[in-house]
Amino acid sequence: MGLISLLTSNPLAFVIIAVALILSLTVHEFAHAYTADRLGDPTPRRAGRVTLNPLAHLDPFGAILLLIAGFGFAKPVPVNPGNMGRWGMLWVAAAGPISNLLIAILAALLLKFLPLTQLTYLVLTTVLGINVVLAVFNLLPIPLLDGSRIVAAIFPRTLGRALMEFEMQPYSFILVLVIIYLGRPVISSITGTVEGWVLALIGLR
Repeated sequence: MGLISLLTSNPLAFVIIAVALILSLTVHEFAHAYTADRLGDPTPRRAGRVTLNPLAHLDPFGAILLLIAGFGFAKPVPVNPGNMGRWGMLWVAAAGPISNLLIAILAALLLKFLPLTQLTYLVLTTVLGINVVLAVFNLLPIPLLDGSRIVAAIFPRTLGRALMEFEMQPYSFILVLVIIYLGRPVISSITGTVEGWVLALIGLR
């Protein structure tokens, strides 16, 4: 079920989730762009992606999918691996999920140490959950996700090449969406476990 269903049933939850998602996805894509830029690749800066402006990272179709189906995506950051050396793509791919894990840890720390109202508790738990989901989900070694780019950087001549060739196929996007849809129970279980680890790390569970 997409976010659109919350507009009438729970408008406050809709606003909190929408804002948290927009900001979290923006930081995720900015982390990719900033890392590539720092490693010597001018491609993201030329594309106007080394910015925290959410509009620069918005993908219209990904946003519509999020509203309707409950999962979506931001606009991928263009990079040129040839400008970054042997391990450049690994660090660029990992930067996005790492940024989301850092946001999740920050939200958990605020939950522990701030005096909370019902609203701040709702906001922080939403930010925590969304960023754990984004981090874990993007680390899955599924083509088109950051995890596959990490695998491709580690094994460029074997599995990595196969993953990259798959991404070039015209049907790859649809197939990945089907895999994600069918694997939602497993993905939810993994993200729930990681969220528990984050909370346990700071003594909230």
